[in-house]
Amino acid sequence: MYRAVIFDLGRVLVDFDFRRGFQALEPLCPYSAEEIPERLRTTRLVEEFETGLIEPHDFVAQLAKLLDFDIAYDRFCAIWNSIFAETLVPDSLLESLAARYRLLMLSNTNAIHFPMVRDTYPLMRHFHDFILSHEVKAMKPRREIYERAIERAGCRAEECFYTDDIAEYVEAARRLGIDAVVFRSAAQLEGELRTRQII
Repeated sequence: MYRAVIFDLGRVLVDFDFRRGFQALEPLCPYSAEEIPERLRTTRLVEEFETGLIEPHDFVAQLAKLLDFDIAYDRFCAIWNSIFAETLVPDSLLESLAARYRLLMLSNTNAIHFPMVRDTYPLMRHFHDFILSHEVKAMKPRREIYERAIERAGCRAEECFYTDDIAEYVEAARRLGIDAVVFRSAAQLEGELRTRQII
């Protein structure tokens, strides 16, 4: 018996590509779109932002120093949010699930990306709750974020179904007793849900 269905955000509900953001930043700083992620990897800046250890304005200020750019905060946010693209799961599927189960989203995200996604993509309206790394102060695959998801689901781990595009994150959920599968496509996901008689 399942009581909760939990979705990852990026590349499950909504596709994204960080290269779009790096390409938009390229003409605004002395580094190429290929060099920008390399410079980011020398720091823990993004990880600290996604675990809520840095506030958005501080994050942008530190990133501006790292990449040597000088643009308005709002313009940077528009560039940072430009990574998101089309939705990958039918709205009708989420509507159907929300009518029968507690529907949750579990995501490594930050305080710039999530508000934009919530306000831009209508499918977000179907979710009963959001477990977000920057609010929980823990990122997948850390145990704490999954424990919070189980708590917010209001049921036992084995009564939760979870899908994520990253196998490591799926395995971390399984270790806590959650029934979890790697997301590959909407059709594949619907097959997994039908096999379990969730739909």
